[in-house]
Amino acid sequence: MYQITPVHAFQDNYIWMLQHPRYPGLAIAVDPGQSEPVVTWLQQQQLKLAAILITHHHPDHVGGVSQLADNIPVYGPANSPFDGITEPLQDGDIIELLGQTLHIKAVPAHTLDHIAYFCEAAESNTQPQLFCGDTLFVAGCGRLFEGSALQMQQAMAYFRTLPDSTQVCCTHEYTLANLSFASTVEPDNENISQAIERCQALRNAHQPTLPGSIGEEKRINPYMRYDDPAVVAAAQHRSSSAPHNDAEVLAVIRQWKDTF
Repeated sequence: MYQITPVHAFQDNYIWMLQHPRYPGLAIAVDPGQSEPVVTWLQQQQLKLAAILITHHHPDHVGGVSQLADNIPVYGPANSPFDGITEPLQDGDIIELLGQTLHIKAVPAHTLDHIAYFCEAAESNTQPQLFCGDTLFVAGCGRLFEGSALQMQQAMAYFRTLPDSTQVCCTHEYTLANLSFASTVEPDNENISQAIERCQALRNAHQPTLPGSIGEEKRINPYMRYDDPAVVAAAQHRSSSAPHNDAEVLAVIRQWKDTF
């Protein structure tokens, strides 16, 4: 398990900085959309950048790579239009960085090149970690800019197979807005109400709401709950034509959120 630090960038982005005690002095940056926050953090921590991980090609995830990638590997999707990747990755690949094993999963919904990195727990007392870019958010999912609702539903089905203790390290502070929408989809879901209270307290204290957890996402995220009777009923009520399968339910909920 990595020691993780969310470094704030732009208005609501987080760049995840990863460390491991067995590799002192080194760090990994995940989706550095800006170079300045990373450089400042590295200087403060007296660390050297060892690698960069990219989930997809959007500028707020890759904008700082060229300034940071000084003879260090840049991992990212093999089919990405971003040309700064030196270590192209495919679905099913496995890499090792700072002694930790990362499993690569293609999740082409938000963008067609999107991948996620799953770090399995190395010891029994540690939590697995998921670096999921803009596919999965706390109580939400990314907009379908390039992919389909079926691809997003398949990504959510994959995330549901991960251990409940998995830390969800997404890249935007969208949590309260997502929870507001989730409570509209499921107004009687007490888990959502409790999450709103907890996350509002964190934001009031100027703390990030991240990372989340897969276990909680199964209880509060309408996109991950695409087959829950309450979410299905909400989608049926919202749509003029009743959704007939899991992907169609997710499509209705995602389109609803787009105009929420």
